[in-house]
Parts: sequence; C-alpha cells; structure tokens
Amino acid sequence: MRARLIEHPSEFLEAAGPLLAADEARHNLIFGLASTLDQHPSLYVQHRLWVVESSGTVVGAALRTPPRGLVLAQPATDAALGALVDAIDDDLPGVVGARPEIERFADLWATKTGATARVKAEQGIYALSTVIPTSTPEGFPRLATTADRPFLVEWWRMFAIEAMHESDPDMHEIGRAIDHRLDDFHAGLLLWDVGEAVSLAGFGGRTPNGIRIGPVYTPPERRGRGYASALVAALSRERLAAGNRFCFLYTDLANPTSNGIYRRIGYEQVCESAEIEFTPAEPGD
Repeated sequence: MRARLIEHPSEFLEAAGPLLAADEARHNLIFGLASTLDQHPSLYVQHRLWVVESSGTVVGAALRTPPRGLVLAQPATDAALGALVDAIDDDLPGVVGARPEIERFADLWATKTGATARVKAEQGIYALSTVIPTSTPEGFPRLATTADRPFLVEWWRMFAIEAMHESDPDMHEIGRAIDHRLDDFHAGLLLWDVGEAVSLAGFGGRTPNGIRIGPVYTPPERRGRGYASALVAALSRERLAAGNRFCFLYTDLANPTSNGIYRRIGYEQVCESAEIEFTPAEPGD
C-alpha cells in the first residue's frame, strides 16, 4: 500500500472516482473541489492531490487547496489513513471530513507531528432528490448579478465568520469565489428579492450526479420570515430540473433551526462531518 501525489485533477478524478462514487453524498465536497480544480484551474492558487493504492486499486484519497486544510475521503481500509499520514509532508492547519474517518486521521496526525487536534465545527451532510412544497413568503428568487457584488462580498464575509467560524476571512478568496459564481454556467448565486435582496443561496462544486448548495445566508434583521427556506427550495428545485439527481448541503449541527428548515423541504442527513484544526507542538515538547 502506498500513497502518491497526483498533479492533474482530471487524473485524480479518474483514479479516485470509484472510491468517491461509492458514497457520492459523503464525498460531495472533495468531488466538487476536484471538479472545480479540473474545470477552473486558476480559481485556486495551488492544489495538492493524493491517492492511496493497494494492488492497483485506490483505497484512499485526499486533497488540499492551500492555505486551507486537508479534505479527506472515506478510505476503503483504515490502513490507507496511515499511508496518507506517512506521505503528507505539508504543515496541515486542519482537516475536514466525515466521521469516523476524520477522527482516526486526526489521531494519527497528532501522533506523527505532536500537534494538538481540536474540533472546530461539527456539520451534517444532507442530500435531497425531491423538494417538498412549503409555504412561500413574499418575494421571488432571482440570479445575482455583478451589480450585487458589493453586498455579496459583505454577506459572504459574515457567513464565513458565523457559519465557518473564521475570525479573519480572506477577502481575496471571497472575491474570487463570488466572481467565479457570477461567471460560471455550472455555479451561481441566487437571491430572494422583496424589492431588495434579503437572502442568499449559492450553488457549485459538481459531482457526477449532483451539486452542492451553499453558502446560505440571511442578514440577522431579515431572519425568521422564511426567506432562506423558500430560496433553498427554489434553488434546489431549479438545480434538479437542470438535470442533477441530487442536491447536497452542509449544516451547522449547533444550529437546530437551519437543520429543521432543510429537513422540511426534503433534505435528509447522510452522515456527520467535522472540521478539526491542528495546533503545532511547541518547540521542545
């Protein structure tokens, strides 16, 4: 069993595809990131792609878009996690993945490096194949345009602080992400409009049969009126009509309101995910 770096995202998708497709919903993030890297290589400054092979079969996979942490796939065997840990020489700030494989990786990484592992966020991975009709508030969904960009940047920043627990979001990264969503046919941003925009929902990160919904953000003063629920339902319905079999999204498990909203429109939890951050050991420890 050995882990190796792969240079090209298309080669990574071909090699790791069968492993990832065994649980497409669980792997929607790593699938979507690899697809975006393949189709839009300039969106990320750099990338690192690993696969673990045993007797010619890929049994593990992971990727990074530095300075972000590792995104981990569910391995076919726990031994693949050990092979990844041995092969990765990056100074990882953290790792994202589903449970239980993410905890197992974090334990191995902490043993190798002496780093301290801490759960930064706990999330639910949800999938939807049919939208359940719900009541609709005043207003209507519309595509965001470049004229909306100034407040989109601010809303995305607030989403990163509130939902992603980022104390100092990278504004250049946010700007690139928004411009990509405004320009790409396979990604976009939808707004709920009541004479002015009151809620945001994005989509992107294609998988073989689906697409990821997010970010979803409503300013605090506009919450509690059903805007986000109606917007995500409308966006999910539109994405299914466009040919996707599934829509995927992540929720903050600490926020029961949002989890309840998504269940009511047809999303079902597939598994739990977590983001774990690593604090390097102090010199001499």
